[in-house]
Amino acid sequence: MLKRFFKAVGLIVIFSISLCSLYLVNLFLMKPISIDHYLGKNLIVGLVDSPEAMTYLGLFDGINWLTKHNSKISIPEVGDLEEGIKSSKKSLKMLNRYKDKSLSHNQKITKSIAIFDTENGLRQMEDFPHHDFPLNQIGGDHLNTIGFMSDMHPIRNISEAEDFIKRTDLIKEKYAGLLHELELQAESGIYPPVFVFEHVIKQLNEFINFDLEEHPLYTQFIKKIGELDISNEKNESLKAKIEVSINNSVTPGFELLRDFMIRTKVNANPHHGVWSQPDGDEFYKLKIRSFTTTDYSPEQIHQMGLSEVSRISSRMKEILISLGYDSSKTVGTIMNELNEDPSFLYADTPDRKEIVVQDYMDMVNEATEEISSYFHTMPKSKVIVKAVPEYSEKTQAGGYYQSPALDGSRPGVFFANLYDIKQTPKYSMKTLAYHEATPGHHHQIAHSLENEELTLYRRFGYGTSAFSEGWALYSERLALEAGLAPDPYDELGILQSEIFRAVRLVVDTGMHYKKWTREEAIDYMKSQTGMSDTECRVEIERYIVWPGQALSYKVGMIKILELRERARNALGDRFSIQDFHSAVLDHGNPPLFIVEQMVDEMIEKSLETN
Repeated sequence: MLKRFFKAVGLIVIFSISLCSLYLVNLFLMKPISIDHYLGKNLIVGLVDSPEAMTYLGLFDGINWLTKHNSKISIPEVGDLEEGIKSSKKSLKMLNRYKDKSLSHNQKITKSIAIFDTENGLRQMEDFPHHDFPLNQIGGDHLNTIGFMSDMHPIRNISEAEDFIKRTDLIKEKYAGLLHELELQAESGIYPPVFVFEHVIKQLNEFINFDLEEHPLYTQFIKKIGELDISNEKNESLKAKIEVSINNSVTPGFELLRDFMIRTKVNANPHHGVWSQPDGDEFYKLKIRSFTTTDYSPEQIHQMGLSEVSRISSRMKEILISLGYDSSKTVGTIMNELNEDPSFLYADTPDRKEIVVQDYMDMVNEATEEISSYFHTMPKSKVIVKAVPEYSEKTQAGGYYQSPALDGSRPGVFFANLYDIKQTPKYSMKTLAYHEATPGHHHQIAHSLENEELTLYRRFGYGTSAFSEGWALYSERLALEAGLAPDPYDELGILQSEIFRAVRLVVDTGMHYKKWTREEAIDYMKSQTGMSDTECRVEIERYIVWPGQALSYKVGMIKILELRERARNALGDRFSIQDFHSAVLDHGNPPLFIVEQMVDEMIEKSLETN
């Protein structure tokens, strides 16, 4: 605790003193503060405004007595949108005041990233303030609140247990603010499709009707206080308080949202793509730009997807024929049969989840050891594997990653969805482990968090799934190249993952640009990948409520592979995979156009050195 305290205080004090000193010096010299300090200041201000972000980082828990952030949650307020627009316009004006001739090389990169991000965010707020769905079945605010309180809020002492209750006491107020935003969205004539209403209403009803002993907030709270060294009297007192909080705040908050969804379900959008929303085509183009960090058109991406599906499918067919499968059958048909093959499935025993989690952990440990020669350094932060919580596993994706705390108090976590036994065929497990943990998300994210050469903004101020998801998908290919998947069935798992991401290019643009229905997209995905019905439905429904995000994976991977080939061709025998990976990973989580610039500079430097 003392170590975290000094680390947190040190960061705030050092940053504040340096910022104030530079501000006064530059004021005296009639110069603006540096772009790094300007963006760092904005980041700190934004962080202080988000108690959830402060808890998530874990860095400031040692001074919670001062900040009180662990007892607060963000509550939507009238005027937030107008304030956000005003702030973004002010930031954009300030960023453009920094002239390139006065900036260092890294500062020029930072300026490009900040302007790109600010412009996209400003356009979203000005032109499409209500096009996203704050209540959805996979990442809605109702699920995020439960997930944050269950997984992120620490309970290491009585004070943090009481802070947990103070936060749950605010949930009804938080959802009352969200309800106002939902009403404004309804006034704009924007509603999600009917399946979103059905899923969310069901989820909310489950939370509302949980017996106390089954409620995830109650069970997690009781589990955590049970690990504290406190008296029985205090334990019982805390139990009574969380029960009151759930009954008086949490459940009534969920009822507010549930009643709104029931009342407005009659207005559900009969279509599934954003093309059906007001100015939906332009909204989709903005989401493509934001998520892929490119200016590709929907048609370009659609054709890219069709081409990649064809290429990958051909390679899968080669492997399947070599393994003796019927050449007259399609790849999707054979892969679907593999999903049903008992030899690739775990027995549905009471301890199945524990067994699968341990097997995943063994794969992660093996990969961490074997892949180290491909990098100059490996992350210090550890990564563990957990099953997706039961309250969200029915609608969650196959896996996802949660980054470690900055102070080392919490490791990175690879969450595996073990709801449907057919979601975990053994031949696909290594692929998911490489994607979510090592050398994928955990390696890249922990590397950036631990990179002290990066400014605050470059570490925490900007991130894009084009880079992070592109890297994770590239990591699957890298693991195959490194010999971590020698069994042809393991390669099939990697190729199935890649064709799955290529299919995303087709179905996302299909639904949001070419006006495909949800069912048409599900049928296409199943026919091309052989994924289970459950997986296809969950994934397609995810893309519907998160337009454009699914495009970032394959677009990012293609760009990284393209740049690696460019470097190899330019450098020949002088090509170093470690240097290439450093050029890609050492600059935070940048847009793809910055990654390209960094690799080109690495090539130029290598040619000059040799």
